[in-house]
Amino acid sequence: MGKAKGKAKQVKGALKETTGRVTGDPKQEARGHIEKLEGKAQETAAKIKKSGR
Repeated sequence: MGKAKGKAKQVKGALKETTGRVTGDPKQEARGHIEKLEGKAQETAAKIKKSGR
């Protein structure tokens, strides 16, 4: 997956995290946080892969 997909996943995760915080749903907030971290990992992996070429 590319850098853009990782960034998109971060944004989606941040929205879920905020929604969970506003609605008082800790599970939703946690799922959003995890998705945000996955997106950061994807983005970093794409950067590393690109620099290795």
